[in-house]
Amino acid sequence: MKIPSQVRAVHDHDTPRPRLGIALCLLSMLIFAAQDGVTKVLVKDLPIAQLVMVRYWVFLAFAVGYSVYQGSLRTAYRSHHPCQQVIRALIGVGESALFGLGLRYLGLAEMHALYAVFPLMTLALAGAFLGEFIGVRRWIAAAIGFTGTLVILRPGSGVFELAALIPLLSALGFAIFSVLTRRISRQDSFATNMLHMGFFGAVAITMLGLPGWVSPSPAQWGLIAVLSMTGVVAQLLLLQALKVATAATLQPFNYSLLVFATLIGLLVFGELPDTWTVVGACLVIAGGMYAIKAKG
Repeated sequence: MKIPSQVRAVHDHDTPRPRLGIALCLLSMLIFAAQDGVTKVLVKDLPIAQLVMVRYWVFLAFAVGYSVYQGSLRTAYRSHHPCQQVIRALIGVGESALFGLGLRYLGLAEMHALYAVFPLMTLALAGAFLGEFIGVRRWIAAAIGFTGTLVILRPGSGVFELAALIPLLSALGFAIFSVLTRRISRQDSFATNMLHMGFFGAVAITMLGLPGWVSPSPAQWGLIAVLSMTGVVAQLLLLQALKVATAATLQPFNYSLLVFATLIGLLVFGELPDTWTVVGACLVIAGGMYAIKAKG
């Protein structure tokens, strides 16, 4: 469950420390990749909705605590966009569930190589729905990234799998989630966004998770606890990184998630990505990096 922060730049009262920010960002990406490895183990025997449900309730507890720390729960709950907050929360739940489903059928490298296209999807959606200027260079960057996606998928080659569409749908969901976050964040605070996402997300996924509940073994409970707590830790690390370094500085290092996921897939699950996946992933990353640098 990766949540885009509304922090766009270093706060005035924080001393810019880009190296520390990069180190914290890399550590958070490593934790996110490790989480996906744990999820891949758990989804073999436990329902995806159940895993997402537990994580959302832990996240809600964190959101409540954060809101109280920032001021008051009542203040944090007030939103200028209540309907959009609910829609955003439901999309977040769906995206998390889709990602978990994809890990059941795909390797970590392939999953993340396809999912890595979400920044380019966000770019296109932000231009269409937020009126953000994109420019020719960023459209070229998007074309490069989507070409990489096609290289990985290889439609019509006889090796295409329908399961490969799952990370793309998940990426689209996260792109829509990100655009809604940008739009809502113009008036709603970070605490408000977290609280609404945690509450409505937890309620929605509980309706699906409880009926199909499967009692985990003690070992599985341990992994679930690790999964839930490290998710909060990774988010806190990322937020702290954004306090000491600008988002523009950190953005390129978000792609380290793909590298870490590939290494975990290889070392833990013995998954060796094929040449097409590597080439396609490089194109996706190249497109994303060019989009970051492009100004028009």
